[in-house]
Amino acid sequence: MDAQHLLSACKNAGIEFFTGVPDSQLKGLCDTLYATFGVEGKEHIVAANEGNAIALCAGHYLATGRPGLCYMQNSGLGNAVNPIASLMDGQVYGLPCLLVIGWRGEPGVHDEPQHVKQGQITLSQLDLLDVPYMVLDKSMSDVDFDAAFAGLRVHLDAGRTAAIVVKKGGLTCSLKPQYKNSRTLAREEAAAHILRASGEGDVFVSTTGKLSRELFELREAAGQGHEKDFLTVGSMGHASMIALGIALDKPDRRVWCLDGDGAALMHLGAMAVLGRKKPANLLHVVINNAAHETVGGMPVCEGALDLSAAARAMGYPHTFRAEDGASLDAALSAAKECGGFALLEVMCAVGARADLGRPTTTPRQNRDVLMKYLRD
Repeated sequence: MDAQHLLSACKNAGIEFFTGVPDSQLKGLCDTLYATFGVEGKEHIVAANEGNAIALCAGHYLATGRPGLCYMQNSGLGNAVNPIASLMDGQVYGLPCLLVIGWRGEPGVHDEPQHVKQGQITLSQLDLLDVPYMVLDKSMSDVDFDAAFAGLRVHLDAGRTAAIVVKKGGLTCSLKPQYKNSRTLAREEAAAHILRASGEGDVFVSTTGKLSRELFELREAAGQGHEKDFLTVGSMGHASMIALGIALDKPDRRVWCLDGDGAALMHLGAMAVLGRKKPANLLHVVINNAAHETVGGMPVCEGALDLSAAARAMGYPHTFRAEDGASLDAALSAAKECGGFALLEVMCAVGARADLGRPTTTPRQNRDVLMKYLRD
């Protein structure tokens, strides 16, 4: 179903405010929202995390008496559980919201390992939260959708949150927005510079998404093993705390956290913890392409945020910024020579190789070789 039909149904139901965190399963909806509203107006806001998006819908309802639409990957339900249960629920304020949830890891459909468990429990999570839902798949006609949506409207009108769970291919987009920025440094090239600057005993924690895939392939191309790398799958926004946990217990090793701007923003409070602890053996690298690229490319929520300035405000003693290969090499040298905890923000272009592969090792294999390397 074309996502424009969903937006039309929403408009008829008085839903004219849209927010959420982009998801590849919902690319049809995300592309349509971006092409229709962009991200600068008040109709559509890309949130830092899914809980924030639920709260935005709560504020919108309080001000207008109309529900908003909140889109997310099913992994984002974890971030949204608290406000759904303790803010929106009928036993508290009774604030309605329409959730549109991409069903990654649907049972019987092949997906990446981080989505398997979440896919198994998605519908039972909604049942536990007492959120009525419909399931949208690519075989559903517009007429059948309208009938099912009318059932959800009854719940929304009664002050309840309701959900549309979208299977793979359930939503399409006839509009094709272009996601790009003015930067020229490719993320994979930046990762190659960082690897060359690292020391023999250094370890890496990389964020979920294409950055981890690129790190894996760079090691493969160099004929290196993967025992020095923790390739975080899922858990968006938590790579820096994983890196901190390693750095505190292995003070004799330099730890590199390869983060993304969308991931860092999702749980920005982690930077305050890092700024407080100031682990001298940790370098926090944020690859900033201003986009949720792994799930389609929609811009992140940051706007004009200066991440380096934010890091300094949260206690980072050293910050560096790079925009091309030469400035990256200089920043890497300075970051290593400063002798303490530092942030390196690398401004990168949107885009990746069309033939970028995925790790051929399992998460447990990744865990085991890294733990052995850290013990040895």
